[in-house]
Amino acid sequence: MVSDFDATGWVKFGFDPAVMAWVDHVRPLAIAAQKDPAHAGWWRCDDTWFVGVNALDNDGQGRVADGPVLEGAAMAFARGLADLPLDQAQLSTMFPGYPRRGAEETEAAHRYRARRDSAHVDGLKPFGPDRRRQVDEAHAWLLGVPLTDTPASPFVLWEGSHRIMRAAFREAFAGVALEDMKTHDVTDAYQAARREVFATCPRIELVARPGEAYVLHRHALHGVAPWAEGLTAGPEGRMIAYFRPELPGGVSDWL
Repeated sequence: MVSDFDATGWVKFGFDPAVMAWVDHVRPLAIAAQKDPAHAGWWRCDDTWFVGVNALDNDGQGRVADGPVLEGAAMAFARGLADLPLDQAQLSTMFPGYPRRGAEETEAAHRYRARRDSAHVDGLKPFGPDRRRQVDEAHAWLLGVPLTDTPASPFVLWEGSHRIMRAAFREAFAGVALEDMKTHDVTDAYQAARREVFATCPRIELVARPGEAYVLHRHALHGVAPWAEGLTAGPEGRMIAYFRPELPGGVSDWL
């Protein structure tokens, strides 16, 4: 499985009772967090996307409000890559109509979201008026745990993209001092690598149900598909909990 992950940049795990027990406990708490006024600033795309970064109040083992620890094969695999305490989960929720253009988004950004699934590598953040990119967060891996059961707006990844991205980032950081890595501009390298990925890597729509989970390589290009016409979901929408713990060594470890 590790060799497959190294080749493709992702692995999906089938139904696991331990994951399902965690989902059953967390789902109502996640829905409540989504409605919490303290998280009102996380709504985007004309209220068709709740970003929900760090919106779940879990501990380093995934436990929320005296609930179960997040266990199972997916969690064991991720900890085998880098054994780190879990961060507070992102609760990414899509609703019918996603992605409508919100007031916060330019026409170009909305077009990229709709046509290219808002494809990105986690941890890169924009800065300055030209929205250049720096590696602000050095994630170890991404673990996705679906909380609702719908095929709408699935997670999207470009298989094998982690290898292209990793090579581009390593070249971009060649000769950069450790203390300058977090503020180093990687925009040009990132955009060129992204174009290569779009041209050469297969786009995969990864549909997963509650009780299943998947792990993504930290350098893999990924996003989320628009909500297709005719697909339905419950009032809670399409909700996935994402864990992305950060590497203690920062960007140098991330590379």
